[in-house]
Amino acid sequence: MLKDTHAFAVKGTTVNRAAIMSRATKASRATCVNRASLGLLLSALMLGGLNVSAQAQDSPTQSAQTQDTQVQSAATTSNPDQRAAAQVLDLLNQYSSDADWDKYFALYRKDGIFIGTDASERWGMAEFEHYSRPTKGWRYDLTERHLIQHGDVILFDELLNSPAYGVSRGTGTLIKTDGNWKIAQYHLSFPIPNEIAKQITAEIKAANKQ
Repeated sequence: MLKDTHAFAVKGTTVNRAAIMSRATKASRATCVNRASLGLLLSALMLGGLNVSAQAQDSPTQSAQTQDTQVQSAATTSNPDQRAAAQVLDLLNQYSSDADWDKYFALYRKDGIFIGTDASERWGMAEFEHYSRPTKGWRYDLTERHLIQHGDVILFDELLNSPAYGVSRGTGTLIKTDGNWKIAQYHLSFPIPNEIAKQITAEIKAANKQ
C-alpha cells in the first residue's frame, strides 16, 4: 500500500509539473499576444493622431468655422467698447419704438446714413428726420447680434423681429466719436428665404415696371 501511495504521489507530482508547464506556456503565449495587441493599438493611436493633425492642418473650412465661432462669442463676452456699442443699438430700437426722435437721432453721427428697405431710401440725417418725425415710430425686437471691432470702428449685424414685417435684419457701422459710439450707417432689410427668392424678386421686378 505504501508503494502504491508513493507511486501515486510521484504520478501526481508529474501531472502537476506538466500542468504547471502547460499553464506557463499558455501564459507566455498570452503575454506575447497581449504585447502584440498593445503594439498594434499604439501604432493605430499614433497613425490616428497623425491623421487628425493632418486634417486639422489641411482643412481651412474647419479653421474658418472656429474663427467664426470665436467672433460670434465675442458678442457675448464683449469688451467695454462692444458693450457700449451694443447699448447704443439697444437704445436705437427702444427710441424708435417710443417715437422719441430727439434721443433717437442723437445716437447717429451728423454725417450718418440710413438705408431703408426701399431701393430709394438712402437718406442723410436731414432726410431721415423729415421722414421719421411725423410717424408714431416702429418696433424691432432684437433676436441676435454680432459685433466685430477694428479699433475705433465696430461693424454689426443683427436679426430683429418686427410685429409688422416679421424677421428683419439690421447691419451697419459705429464709429467712436468724441469718446462715444455713434452710428455712421444703418441698413434695414428683410431677408428672403431662398425657397421663395425668385418669386419675390419677380414681384419686385413687376412692381418696378409699373
